[in-house]
Amino acid sequence: MIRLLYTLYQICIGLPVFLVLTILTALTTTIGCWIGDGHFWGYYPGKIWSRLTCCLFLLPVRVSGYEHIRPNTSYVFVANHQGAFDIFLIYGYLNRNFKWMMKKSLRKVPFVGKACESAGSIFVDKSSPRKIVETIRKAEQILQGGTSMVVFPEGARTYTGKMGTFKKGAFLMADQLQMPVIPLTIDGAFEVLPRTGKLLHWHPLRLTIHPAIYPKGKGSDHLDQLIHESYDVIHAALPERHQ
Repeated sequence: MIRLLYTLYQICIGLPVFLVLTILTALTTTIGCWIGDGHFWGYYPGKIWSRLTCCLFLLPVRVSGYEHIRPNTSYVFVANHQGAFDIFLIYGYLNRNFKWMMKKSLRKVPFVGKACESAGSIFVDKSSPRKIVETIRKAEQILQGGTSMVVFPEGARTYTGKMGTFKKGAFLMADQLQMPVIPLTIDGAFEVLPRTGKLLHWHPLRLTIHPAIYPKGKGSDHLDQLIHESYDVIHAALPERHQ
């Protein structure tokens, strides 16, 4: 009975309100970045949108590890990718101004793609070595004064709830820019809305912020160590069902 009521609620109330909130947030971000401070308008509307979305769908959120984030320090945050609600969990509750690192194809998503572009998100173009170098240079310009970057190094949402292999892109960026990496463990988003799901299931969301991994040098050996260490830290904090 409770499951049926929750389904009716999200169809009749939750989803229509969410669509309106999404369009308003995208427009506010785009216009705000055009006429005002992109550092402010590129982050806070999205943060409010994400928190309202979690509240709208009655999803409790628990966060631990804020003490590991230092003020005025730029980080590369890397997280496992359980589902669509990973975005709301990080955007709403990380409490750090950041830019998303995302696929170039996401720029074409109506409203959202333009808002992300206006907000300064880093779109990855892997079409040529020159484009990759340009991406790194753009990131170096953006990631200053405490502005950080968030990446899902798996590249796509999991089908099973278990973590996939980490790609090198985010870690290459951290290596080239010599920025500390903070692993993030997301739990609960797979139960709320898995990649193959169409309707939400009520489930608590949890975000664990781990201690930063600071660069110890440059090069392929350091890069491989950074990837493995980040993967192991995120994986160890997952419940047994997702390991």
